[in-house]
Amino acid sequence: MTELEIWMIALGLAMDCFTVSITGGIALKCTRWGVTLRTAFLFGLFQAAMPVIGWGCARWLADYIGDYDHWIAFVLLLFLGAKMIYGSFAAKEGDGCAFNPCDNKTVLLMALATSIDALAVGVSFAFIYGDSFVSIAWPVAVIGFVSFVMSAVGFVGGAWFSRLSRFKPEVVGGIILIAIGTKILIEHITQGV
Repeated sequence: MTELEIWMIALGLAMDCFTVSITGGIALKCTRWGVTLRTAFLFGLFQAAMPVIGWGCARWLADYIGDYDHWIAFVLLLFLGAKMIYGSFAAKEGDGCAFNPCDNKTVLLMALATSIDALAVGVSFAFIYGDSFVSIAWPVAVIGFVSFVMSAVGFVGGAWFSRLSRFKPEVVGGIILIAIGTKILIEHITQGV
């Protein structure tokens, strides 16, 4: 996986954090740096931890599914991307993911909810990078960093520009994940030819 692809996956995964953070910024109506940085840190931490968990689970099963690893990575990324795109269009006006960004329990639940997709990406990392934790350390760090930054930007943007709530970042993230999954599949198919 290239450096650009790692950053694009990180950006795609961070779109949920960004969207929720925009909503949090709108709810706060002003930038409160303590709340913003705490929430962004937790979102980044969960986004970085979940791929490691997914990678570990997949490595445990690697002997059983090694011949189909590229198909699994493709299907997971395709599913996640399609789910993100569908969710952005299925949401009705006024729905959204409003939450109280000052409540610690709510922030932890939102951090967990926005990082579930990263768990599946971690499974695909096991098939791309193999069984060396060192090989996934950089992608995981990038995912956590990008999620932190996008969450902080979302809070500030939501507080100052409530019109940003009409932007559908999930569509961009979904397209990125589908494109990378398709590239992985094509690479594995052409290597076998």
